[in-house]
Amino acid sequence: MKFEIKSRWSGKVLFSAETKSLKLAVEMAVGKKANLCGANLSGANLCGANMRESDLRGANLWGAYLREANLRGADLRGADLCGANLRESDLRGANLRGANLWGANLRGADLREAIGVNKYLTTPLYILQDQIGKIRAYKLTKYDAKGPYYPEIKYKVGETYNIENANCDEQQQCAAGISLATLDWCIKEWKEGYRIFIAEFTTKDIAAIPIASDGKFRVHKCKIIAEKDLKEIGLIK
Repeated sequence: MKFEIKSRWSGKVLFSAETKSLKLAVEMAVGKKANLCGANLSGANLCGANMRESDLRGANLWGAYLREANLRGADLRGADLCGANLRESDLRGANLRGANLWGANLRGADLREAIGVNKYLTTPLYILQDQIGKIRAYKLTKYDAKGPYYPEIKYKVGETYNIENANCDEQQQCAAGISLATLDWCIKEWKEGYRIFIAEFTTKDIAAIPIASDGKFRVHKCKIIAEKDLKEIGLIK
């Protein structure tokens, strides 16, 4: 099958190839160092594609599926990545100056040394840094009140927990520490039998707000003050 990669601006064919998928055609274009500036790849399924050091300046990647794609060192200046799924993609050293990342899923993406990324645009959780006094968030646990990922602690209402060696690296989505989250995150990750507790902490207790977090962050210390009624929030009848 013949695939053509066209300019979003003029409709001119930038690269064409006889292959099995658009993903393979894009990888071939990158391998041949084709100029893909302004390429129209809106909605394309490029999951796991190797586009390392590609020239995608001004490309239209609106809504593209780029999960686990290798975009290390790619030039994405001015690219439209609105709504793109970049989850777990490699964006180390990528140039994202002027790129539109509105609504993009960057969960787990590696953004180390990426250029032009304003972390404060990647998640609304930075609002936590400007709160005064006690703050509340939520802790998702299994039926036994232990965390689903780090089960060392059994949470109990009225108890305070402190992890001195909580991981403070904002590049790490999941790491050592007490993971708290927004209520919508807990609801989306909830499974039958799981519980949701209300935790209280202060800004100084925050260990890390991961870049591009979809609702989860880590604290050194918190107090469990209550448990959510799962009927009230529509999880059980």
